[in-house]
Amino acid sequence: MHKRQLLIGMSILLGILWVSCSGDTTRTASSQAKVNTQTDAKPSPIADPELQIMEENPYESLLTLDFILGRFDPREHPQFSKIPQEHTDKVGIMMHTDALAAYEQMTAAATAAGHKLVIRSAARNFDYQRSIWEAKWSGKRILSSGINAATDISDPALRAKEIMKYSAMPGASRHHWGTDIDLNAFDNAYFESGSGKLIYQWLLTNANDYGYYLVYTAKGEQRPTGYEEEKWHWTYKPISKYLTAFAREQLRDTTLTHFSGSDTAPQLNVVEDYVLGIAHDCH
Repeated sequence: MHKRQLLIGMSILLGILWVSCSGDTTRTASSQAKVNTQTDAKPSPIADPELQIMEENPYESLLTLDFILGRFDPREHPQFSKIPQEHTDKVGIMMHTDALAAYEQMTAAATAAGHKLVIRSAARNFDYQRSIWEAKWSGKRILSSGINAATDISDPALRAKEIMKYSAMPGASRHHWGTDIDLNAFDNAYFESGSGKLIYQWLLTNANDYGYYLVYTAKGEQRPTGYEEEKWHWTYKPISKYLTAFAREQLRDTTLTHFSGSDTAPQLNVVEDYVLGIAHDCH
């Protein structure tokens, strides 16, 4: 009898232990499942304004080296339009369609205020810019300072630097992009008196409302490098800001090739000091 009671007790004890272990196993599996769920769960993405800007960039198709360098025909580009003759003193010149639409709104407002805006230059591709550069480099075209670059400056770097006071190397010009225009006169003095001064004051006050910004302000602490002041040169920033950022990341001095004096570009820090040597508001 005693032996039978002992066996029954042992059976009961084993049953209790089995239930307890089963419960622990169940809880352990459940806990592990929760751990796995937490481990596998992907964290919420952190908002990055800069990435969002790039993702929302409607002009992303323009962000190529060929476009930045002007290696295309503006007349055949799907995003470019011919400037109506009423807005320019040139024939058949082009600019980006969106920049043109904004300009037409701006010039209408300027006209209503009694000012006449005239586009003197707009899109210039690599070949066009090279023709300007080569003419100045060879001395066929005298610089605005009255210097013949070919006969008066023998050192290649100094010659290039003198030309770049007002003219960009081919591949380094913002005019490649179809976003930049020259207005009314290629002379700062025009904008410093008479009707030219009134136009300039109107532009400084109102142009930003239409997306246009002055690119080459007076050189000084805010813009220590680059081209000389050009009161006539304005950019359509809603597009050009993306192209400026792309140039900062992808354009190199060694990319500027296939024209006379191109080997001086690295020595003169053309990308950093000239392409990016613009007014702070244009970045």
